[in-house]
Formats: sequence, structure tokens, C-alpha cells
Amino acid sequence: MASVKKYPVVVGLDIGTTKIAAIVGQMDQHGKINILGIGKADSHGVARGEVVNIEMTVSAIRTAVEEAERQSGVQITQVFVGIAGEHISSMQNSGIHTLGAPDTEVEEHHVKAMVNDMYKIAVNPGERIIHVLPQEFMIDHQPVAKTPVGMCGSRLSANFHIITGKVAAAQNIKKCVERSGLEMLGLILEPLASSASVLSEEEMEAGVALVDIGGGTTDIAIFQDNVIRHTAVIPLAGNILTEDIKAGCMVLKKQAEKLKVRFGHALSEGLSENEIISIPGISGRERKEISVKNLANIINARLEEIFQHVFFEIKASGYSKKLIAGMVITGGGSQLKYLKQFVEYHTGLSTRIGFPTEYLVRETKDELKNPIFATGVGLIIKGYDELRERGELRFVEELVEAPQVEVKEEVIVAPVQQMEEVVEEHFEEEIESPYVAPEMPKATEHPEMNHTSKRKTHWWSGLLKSTQKWFDDESIHNDFE
Repeated sequence: MASVKKYPVVVGLDIGTTKIAAIVGQMDQHGKINILGIGKADSHGVARGEVVNIEMTVSAIRTAVEEAERQSGVQITQVFVGIAGEHISSMQNSGIHTLGAPDTEVEEHHVKAMVNDMYKIAVNPGERIIHVLPQEFMIDHQPVAKTPVGMCGSRLSANFHIITGKVAAAQNIKKCVERSGLEMLGLILEPLASSASVLSEEEMEAGVALVDIGGGTTDIAIFQDNVIRHTAVIPLAGNILTEDIKAGCMVLKKQAEKLKVRFGHALSEGLSENEIISIPGISGRERKEISVKNLANIINARLEEIFQHVFFEIKASGYSKKLIAGMVITGGGSQLKYLKQFVEYHTGLSTRIGFPTEYLVRETKDELKNPIFATGVGLIIKGYDELRERGELRFVEELVEAPQVEVKEEVIVAPVQQMEEVVEEHFEEEIESPYVAPEMPKATEHPEMNHTSKRKTHWWSGLLKSTQKWFDDESIHNDFE
């Protein structure tokens, strides 16, 4: 007889500028996530991370959820949703709480009182505080490691990282989710979700900058000593690269996207002028020939602008010389060839491409260990964190015969195998290239992390509850009550 532990199924809904993805996952007894199903749909109602058309977004959400249900065999009714967009901003603030007598012991309610005080600070009209993240604590001007609870003193002070966003943007997301027939269990900042799936505990302790290059925005999150130090959103990302290729090569947008994905290089060095791509003409016109090197020059110019903004944010945070672990790049835009070398050359920081592999079971298909799913997988991880905070994360032990364990293992892996056709992007053979492309370094060759220790998430403590409070104040999501 063998004991099998089962946790509840959690669904992450990533509402992005280019795609909407619904990912169904279930945690096993070792803390690993088993992806049961993935549904994707083109996103036409979102621009730069914000919903601009309710009906189009609702339709895309329904399509993605239906596909995820078919793949996983699970009826989806509740989801954890990510929020991003250029309306997201952050700032630093400090707070002081007087304890009274010099030998007063700090308790949890003292820390909560300081966090609640941060929600009272003034912000711009139409904005609300989304998250209040404690950073450093001090008791009587003496630094405290991790948490001050249990220490004695007369005055407690702390520095906080405060993230704000537009109430209207969150209301639009909530409206789209509810019109799709779903219940929103939590709203999570997407850079934090991505960091949960691609960053290791050692990187966050040493100091690392996460750069998530999506379709409409590039999100930045900087960690040091296992604490988030800075967040920023840049309104330039993969879509602007596509627009540049469309204008520079004078092709259709769908052709520009395919050229970027299949033949795009971040560096033009080493490419020959004689390497030519032949694409169909419009409405029966003659085929058009495009130089691979010219295509790389177009991409390179825009990437330089994007990473100038990224490096400016890193320098503005004050941690540019404290990032021992360098930079981790994830998201769909991270799949450009030679992007790692480009970033290291222009920033001087050691760089790797971030894959959401650390918390996934080993049997997960390689197609699912893709940077484009980093946010969705992170939403599942943070969903389990919130259930744990609420005290709702419970498992049921079942006794089964040893041979039946293998059968269960096959059942779990089978839906993932069925997703291969859905996840794989089929490139229509309408673009021809007569040359033999040079051997490119494979992003999937990055070694998968094999340590199973749980990441310390003290900086996340109370974050999702703060989101709940934010919604309660504006009556955005009464289900939190």
C-alpha cells in the first residue's frame, strides 16, 4: 500500500496583450506543480496590459478556459488573475510604530498596524495602493533580520515598497472575468508571479533583476536579500518589434510576426548579407526578398532602446552594483536568438533566460517549460501561497495498491501529452529561406534547477490580503469578504 496526497486544483489566468492563457495545475506531495491543461487564445481586447475592449477580452477568456477544461478534464470556476500595464507604479515609504514600554514584545498585530497605516498615505487621483511590501525592520534603530515578531523594544520602524495602480484597470479585469462566468479569487502583480516561477531563492538573496518581456509591456522586478526592492513597467515590448519589422520591411503584420519569431536575431554580427528570406507577395504580386542581416538590424535598434529603459530603472533603484546574480529574462520576447549575449554586452550583467521549471514536475513536456508561460505558472504558485495564508490548503491522503500508483502517474501525464498539438506553434510554410541557417544556441539547454527546497516567501506574507483590502474598500470584489 502507498499513500498519495492530493491538493486542490488551481487555475492561473494570464490576460496579456498578445495572448490570454488559462493554465490548470495541481501540486503534488513534494510541492511540485503538475500542469493538467493549458488553453490559449489571441488577445485583441488588451493594449499594453490594460483591457480596452470588454467583449473581445471576454470572448478570448472563454476560448482559453474551454480549451483548458478540455485538456485537463477539470471544470474551471475560480481563477487567480494577473494585473500589469503601464499604469502600475511603485514608491518607497517608511513608517514608525510606538510600542510603549522599553521591554514590549513585538507581536503580529503591531506589524499589521504599520502596514495598515501605509494604506492611508496620499496617492494620485484615481489610483489605489495594491500591495504594501515590508522590506527592512528596525527596533530602537537596530536592524532586525527577517521579522521583528518576538523581539523587545519601545519603537518599531520599517521601510516599505508600495505598489499602486488604477482602480478602473482592476475593475475592467474583474468585469471581464465575471462576464466569462468565473470567480476571481485573487489579483496578483504579474512581475511577482513571474519571479515565483523562474527565480531561485539563491538568486533573490544574492540580488537579481527579473525582466519579463511580454507583448505590450516589459515588467521589471528587482530582488535582494529575498526582498523585493523595486518594480517598474515599460510600455515597450514584443509588439513594437513587430511594428518596426512591418514598417522597415514593408510586409503585413502577420508576416512581420513570423519573421521575428523564426528568423529574428538580437545581434547582427556574424550574419551574411547574402542570407535572404523570400516571402509571398500581396494579392498575387511577386515574392519579396528580405535580408536576414537587415532584419536583425531593425530588431537590434529597438532592443537597444528597450534595455536602455531597463538599465535606467535598475540604476534608479540603487541596486545596479548589488545584483550579484545579474539579470534573468523571461516572457515571449526572451526567445529571440542571441538575446543573452546582447544583454550581457549592453548592460555588463550576467544574464540567463528564465524558464518556469523549478516548480514543475519532471514529466512536464518541454513545450510547456517555455518562458511565455512563466506568468501563468507563477499565478498558480502564488495561488497556492494564498490558500496557505488562508489556511485552506489541505490535502487528502489515499491508500492505493503499489501497481495503481503507476496507473495514476500515467493519468496525470496523459493530459500533458495531449497538449502537445495545442502548445506547439505551427509556422505556416509560406515563408521560404534558401539558405541554411547557422546553428543557434538552444534556450532549452539552460540546466534545470534540481533543488527542491521551498522558497522563503516572508516578503509575500500579507500581500494578497492587502489586495483583498484594496478591493473591499472600492467594492470591486465582494467575494473577498
